Amino acid sequence: MDTVKVKRIDLLAKVEYNRAHHHAQYERAFTGFRKQAIEELERSLDMAKEGKGIRIALGLVQPEDHTRDYDRVIQMLKMSVDEEIELTSNDFDRFVMDRWDWSDRWAVTNSRYVGT
Repeated sequence: MDTVKVKRIDLLAKVEYNRAHHHAQYERAFTGFRKQAIEELERSLDMAKEGKGIRIALGLVQPEDHTRDYDRVIQMLKMSVDEEIELTSNDFDRFVMDRWDWSDRWAVTNSRYVGT
């Protein structure tokens, strides 16, 4: 199956749910990232003050927020006059299954900071 027709209102609800889940996970990851960054900066500052060298690069990758990707789809669905939307298999993967081109990279980056 290459395409599927779905009810616009059902798709809108699913994308809004996925957006909320994405944004909550991003916020948790960013909180962990901020905590690790502060710890690393404080260590680097202590090392510099003690004359043990100056370390400028932290080696931390900042989590990415893709909330705007969801926002664009949500706005398109809200403004659509169609009651049914035809999705390609790629669209279905992103909008319904929540598997975007960036999903794997995003999950790996976030896993470094969640739970810290």
